[in-house]
Amino acid sequence: MHPVLEICAPDGFGLWPVAEVGSFGFLPLSGELSPAEVGTAVMRIAGCNGVTPDGDRPPRPADTLDSFLHGLLTFDSLFAPGGLRVIDNSTGVTFLPGCCDGLEGWRDWHQFVDGGSLLGFGHEPVSPVAERFGETVRLTVNADRSDSPVIELSVTALRNLLVGAERDLADFLALTADWASRELPGHCAPVTAALARVFDLPAPAMPPQP
Repeated sequence: MHPVLEICAPDGFGLWPVAEVGSFGFLPLSGELSPAEVGTAVMRIAGCNGVTPDGDRPPRPADTLDSFLHGLLTFDSLFAPGGLRVIDNSTGVTFLPGCCDGLEGWRDWHQFVDGGSLLGFGHEPVSPVAERFGETVRLTVNADRSDSPVIELSVTALRNLLVGAERDLADFLALTADWASRELPGHCAPVTAALARVFDLPAPAMPPQP
């Protein structure tokens, strides 16, 4: 199980270096990303929260960088497209986030494993669903198909996978703090704090400033 961020082509983005990506895909978040991949992740999350401010929030700044980061730094409820990906190495079946999923809600998995009977992540044409039957968890890749591939694992195994997913997110945040200290020195602390709020995790210690 890995936290993955839904990404798309940067389309001429030039505020900081980003990685070359295809038109659509998922970027696994961890402490092993390259600086350009970290930049891609920050770009994607900031861009998804860059809607026009309403009357309850300060107006968008004129500066290009400040304007792009404005939503990330001022929204109370932040969104990060993606979720948790599970791969069954014995069968090759992959359970992917659905259209209604988001990394900001990854802790819903804890509520599910502690007693929930159904956790849905999307709707037609692809509806990933997690169900618990006693001490067994069934992950259905697409509940809209009667012949959908499934992954079955124990509740204990899923709990262990969630520990690993949280560690990946924490490692990514630590990596992002270091990246922001170089690429966004004037915004390092607020950007890192905002990303920590996205994932509902403590903000990492800030690296020393030069």
